[in-house]
Amino acid sequence: MVFWVPILSWLAALAAAGIALWRGPRPPGMGRIVEALLRSILVFPVGLMGLWGFLGHVFFADQAAASIGWAPSPFQFEVGMANLGIGLAGLIGAFFGSPGFRAAVAVVMAGFLGGAGVGHIVQIVQTGNVAAGNAGPILYTDFLGPLALFALLLLQRVSRRPPPAV
Repeated sequence: MVFWVPILSWLAALAAAGIALWRGPRPPGMGRIVEALLRSILVFPVGLMGLWGFLGHVFFADQAAASIGWAPSPFQFEVGMANLGIGLAGLIGAFFGSPGFRAAVAVVMAGFLGGAGVGHIVQIVQTGNVAAGNAGPILYTDFLGPLALFALLLLQRVSRRPPPAV
């Protein structure tokens, strides 16, 4: 399950954005494309993945630790609470968030998940830990989520600028 959830969350995000664009006016335009992608990434890979991480680390700590290749630890509760915050912020950002709020979500994700991704790489190099929860898709999505949000927020900002005066 640890292997598939990150992959499925990104596929769901792309599908949801595609459906939103397909149902809207044509042609969609850059602004609508970026907004649809931002919203769906905030819902699925950020929001629902954050809640999934919360549930795993808080209520299924032994299984979560085993999937990462670690022994259970009391710190998992704290990791779970961080995931809860990210998940809720992602869902709020998807439906009610300003660009600044969404940027703050991306910054928190970069700090927490990017740091976790670095930790996974260190574990792979130092201990050879290639467990699915350490070296599988979660490793890549730890970096993909924040990078995608930053890129889309930048595109959104650029697409909202008025054209230069001639």
